Order: sequence, then C-alpha cells, then structure tokens
Amino acid sequence: MKLYFYNDKDLHYQKINTIKVISLGLIFLVLTYMFGVIKGRKDRLENLTPSEVEFIVLNMADTTRQFTQTKMINLMKDLNIRYPHIALAQSLIETGHFNSKIFKENNNLFGMKQARTRVNTAKGTQYKHAYYDTWQESVYDYAFYQCRYLGNLYTEEEYMAYLGRSYAEDPNYVSKIKNIIKNENLKSYFE
Repeated sequence: MKLYFYNDKDLHYQKINTIKVISLGLIFLVLTYMFGVIKGRKDRLENLTPSEVEFIVLNMADTTRQFTQTKMINLMKDLNIRYPHIALAQSLIETGHFNSKIFKENNNLFGMKQARTRVNTAKGTQYKHAYYDTWQESVYDYAFYQCRYLGNLYTEEEYMAYLGRSYAEDPNYVSKIKNIIKNENLKSYFE
C-alpha cells in the first residue's frame, strides 16, 4: 500500500514511507509500555528530558531498520519470494555474507542494477548498482524482479538456468549458489 500527503509548500503529493510510520507507531507503543507498566509510573514518560526521549527514539528506530539475516528471511516469507533459499544464497554471494560496500552503503542485498523498464524501489545508481533507502526496499525490488521476469519458470532447475544466463556475469554463479545452499543448509530456513 502506498500512502501520500499533499505538500502545500511544493504543491505536489509526496509518498509517505510506511515503514517509518509503522516503526514510529511501534516505538510509541513500546515506550508507553516500557515507562508505564514496567516502571509502574504513569508519569515517567512526561518526566523524561528531551535528550532522553531523542536517545530512546533514535535507538529504537535504528533497531527496527537494522539488518539481520533473520529479518530478511521473515520478509522474504511474508512476500512469498519464490525459491527463497536461492534468493538467500544470492544475497550471501552478492554481499560477501553481508560485508560488501554495495550492501553497506547501497542497502543492496542482491547486487541489483537499477531497473529501467520495470517497477522498482531503487533510488538511483551508486557504484554501478542500485541503491535503496533501506535493506527492505532491496528485498521488495527483488520481489518485483521475480514477478516481472521469473513468473513463467516452474521448477528450481529452470530458475537456476535463468540466473546462469541472465543474472550474473560469473560463469560459476549457479554452482556457487548450489554450494552455498548445500553447505549452509539454506533450505532449512524456509521449511
């Protein structure tokens, strides 16, 4: 779902980042619970200094946006990514187990280039790869990629063959994917 608000200053509609809205709502609920119930003092929230509130909110927001492999796997499940163990293997290869510059600076989990002819969530190109505001947007973009190009593939073998032909420049890409799936038992995360 996309949400927009009308910007009176610039006289146009701007997209609202729904992840931020949900995160802020969760932060508010957690703060209310944390300082109302756990501390046993309803007035605790009102007695916080502005710097204490800012510290808590920034740290909470950071943890909701912070990447973990488990969060990525859960998002892939929620989005019903086809052959998610293959996509997970791709992310491990493309990011060097989540250590590459493209991942850390571009939030790009799959080594995606910015799409020109399909729906995508990329904000632009940096280091010859798409960049995203959040790692979640990278997963959404991969889901759009699957919908556009992989919808008519019905087996894992067809999917691998497509990746070998069209996704990566490395001639050993498919064998690397298969090795990571086997060696790291990636299918078990989706059973």
